[in-house]
Amino acid sequence: MSHFLYILYSKTSSKYYVGETHNVEERIFKHNQHEYSNSFSKIANDWKLVLFFECEDRTRALYLERFIKRMKSKLFIEKVIQNTEILSDILSKR
Repeated sequence: MSHFLYILYSKTSSKYYVGETHNVEERIFKHNQHEYSNSFSKIANDWKLVLFFECEDRTRALYLERFIKRMKSKLFIEKVIQNTEILSDILSKR
């Protein structure tokens, strides 16, 4: 089953959120409804999808999510959004 890495952006908080899921639309809805009470995403309710990247499986999607989060860089996230080939490169080097 396909899995997706996704990146959301909140204009009000000026922040990105990185996650993985098999159902992107449902996940965005739940973030905006604050269904994840312990999630960083509860800081806003105007999350918009800025990137989704299909992966072969959940393992690869989780790997990318953790890789991006470890970078702790808004600039890196913006580079990934502009050039999704970066994600393929990361997966090919694991």
